[in-house]
Amino acid sequence: MAGIYVHFPFCASRCIYCDFYSRVRSDWTAYVEALVKELSANGDFFKGVSPATLYFGGGTPSLLPVCELKKVADAAREIFGVAEFEEFTLEANPDDVTPSSAGEWRKMGVTRVSMGVQSFDDSHLKWMNRRHTSAQVSEAVEALRSAGIKNVSIDLIFGFTGLSDGQWDDNISKALSLAPEHISCYQMTGRYSHPSEELCFSQYAHLQDRLAEAGYRQYEVSNYCLEGYESRHNSGYWNRSAYLGVGAAAHSFDGDRLRRWNLADIDKYEGGAAPIEESLTDEECIEEILMLGLRTASGVDLNLIPADYREKMKPALDHMIRTGSILKSDSRIRIPSGKLFISDWIVGQLIV
Repeated sequence: MAGIYVHFPFCASRCIYCDFYSRVRSDWTAYVEALVKELSANGDFFKGVSPATLYFGGGTPSLLPVCELKKVADAAREIFGVAEFEEFTLEANPDDVTPSSAGEWRKMGVTRVSMGVQSFDDSHLKWMNRRHTSAQVSEAVEALRSAGIKNVSIDLIFGFTGLSDGQWDDNISKALSLAPEHISCYQMTGRYSHPSEELCFSQYAHLQDRLAEAGYRQYEVSNYCLEGYESRHNSGYWNRSAYLGVGAAAHSFDGDRLRRWNLADIDKYEGGAAPIEESLTDEECIEEILMLGLRTASGVDLNLIPADYREKMKPALDHMIRTGSILKSDSRIRIPSGKLFISDWIVGQLIV
C-alpha cells in the first residue's frame, strides 16, 4: 500500500529519550513552502499507483497551525489526484489536543491521531521532559472522540530506570481505560534504559498478556490494535510498499530497491539540498524482506527468498524451527509472540 510521509521536525522542547531529528523552533513558513515544493517535484514518484495513506510525523506536527498543515495536505491531494486518503494520521502531543484543534484536524481530513503519551505517571513525564500531564491525556482522547476521530493510537514507553513493574501495570491499565483503537509500546534505549534485560523482557511479556486479554492483537513487535485498526501506513514499511518521504531527514522507497533520504538539516532542506540515494543489492533486498517481515505477526513467505539464499540459511532456519524460535506453516515462517522480544537476534541468525 503506497503512502506519503511528511516530517515536521519542530518541537516545543526536547524529550530526554528522543533520537529523531527535530529542533525547538516556531518559524515554519519557509519549511511548509519547501514541503509543498518537494511534493510537487515528486508527482510521478508512484508508478501507476495512487498513495492510499498520508502520515504527518515528527517532531510535533500538532504544534503547527492548522492553516499550515492544511497547505501540505491539500497539496498532497491535488498533486497525487487523491480526493481523500484512506488513512490520514497526525502525530500529536496530548497538550496540543483541544476541542478546537481536534475539530479542525478532522475537517482537514485527519482520520487517525497518534498521541505520544509515554506514561501516566506525572513524575516520569516530568523526568522525560514531556509537556503534558496524565490528566491531559484523558481530556485529549475525549476531545478527539467528540470531534469524530474514531481511530486513536497512544504510545507508551517501558524498560527505563525507575519504572517498577507495578507502575508499568498501572500505565497499561490507564491506557486500556481510554479504549484506544491502537497502542504502540517501545523499550527505552540509550543511557536511560534499564540495565536489566530480564526486567525489560518481563515488562514486555506482561504488556503482551494484558493487551491480549483486553482484545488487542499484536501485529508487529511494538504494535497492538483492536480488530481492523492496524496502522495501514506503517504496515507499508514492513511489507516494503512504496512510500514517499518529504521533509528534512525523511526517507523514501520505491517499492523495489531504490532508497533515498533528505539531509537531517532544516536550513539545507529549505535551501533545496538534493537527497542522497542508494540502490540496494539483491542480498540487501533479501535481508530487508527478512528483517522487516519477521517483525510482524504474519511473518515472511519463503517464496519471496531466492532458492540459493534459502539453501544457505537452511541450517540456521532448521535450528530455529527445532528450538521453537521460528514457527513454519507451509511456505511461511514467523517468530512466535513469546520470542518477539529477541526478534533482532533471531533475524540476525538467518542473515548469511
